Amino acid sequence: MKFIDNENITDPRINLAIEEYALRNLPIDDTYLLFYVNEPSIIIGKNQNTIEEINKEYVDKNGIHVVRRLSGGGAVYHDLGNLNFSFLTRDDGDSFSNFQKFTEPVIRALEKMGVEAKLSGRNDIHVGERKISGNAQYTTKGRMFSHGTLLLDSEIEKVVDALNVNEEKIRSKGIKSIRSRVANINEFLETKLTVNELKEILLKDIFASGEVDTYHLTDEDWEGIERISEKRYRNWDWNYGKSPKFDLQRSKRFEAGTIDIRLNVSKGYIKECKIYGDFFGVGDVSEVEEMLTGVKYEKNALHEALANLDMTYYFGRIPREGFIELIY
Repeated sequence: MKFIDNENITDPRINLAIEEYALRNLPIDDTYLLFYVNEPSIIIGKNQNTIEEINKEYVDKNGIHVVRRLSGGGAVYHDLGNLNFSFLTRDDGDSFSNFQKFTEPVIRALEKMGVEAKLSGRNDIHVGERKISGNAQYTTKGRMFSHGTLLLDSEIEKVVDALNVNEEKIRSKGIKSIRSRVANINEFLETKLTVNELKEILLKDIFASGEVDTYHLTDEDWEGIERISEKRYRNWDWNYGKSPKFDLQRSKRFEAGTIDIRLNVSKGYIKECKIYGDFFGVGDVSEVEEMLTGVKYEKNALHEALANLDMTYYFGRIPREGFIELIY
């Protein structure tokens, strides 16, 4: 494994570009570890409706970056008290959706520090009932990354102010508020750590067998990273996307995540379709939207249109019948 040095950059539009560049361009025979810290930002899941996830007035007033990532899952707040980690590796067919594989080294290091951390639910790390880390994954062309947050000394009250949290999600988890659900790692330590200290502890533990093999990005790498940043992470259309008005909206929380589907139905046919959510899937849901566009808004027609749809590929473990019931 090699450690990628991001040169202490805190701009999320660059850090996410470093991650994507490394995934697509560094030698596939190596596995990489990337750490990065972002200045105040909301990082939006690939399939989410940005405007509905954020408190736009608060975000604009406080100069908070809003950037969409490649991976699925929900929106998260980053600041200088939050350490992000990313493992980049081959997609061997068994690793995507295996969050335990990639969180285990982090959990092991936290346990050595006296923090009783464990993987909880589909993709979170908890201490007791409180969340200290959320994780997500992305795969393309035989490569993948699994990345996550580590709340160390984050300003959690700003998380509450910056995000619009779906009440259904809160009810499904049996919690009263974000503040009661999340925690900083420093709350469980006798001696408080800085983000750099936590990073060094993790590096030492993960590379326990020897020296940290560091990959330093070249001038050519930085040129590629800048191109990705401009094309994607600094692009309003990518971060916000067009959100046309729809005349039908259906939303439901499944075990694998929330699906929110918007439809324009005219003269009994679906004219437009948009699917949002915090689910984890490999496929691009725009392909499902295309499958539904032009289909008669009738249950048998929906069954026929989606008969060959691989639900797991696009949404994770969500039942076809449940999805069709949601639409109709």
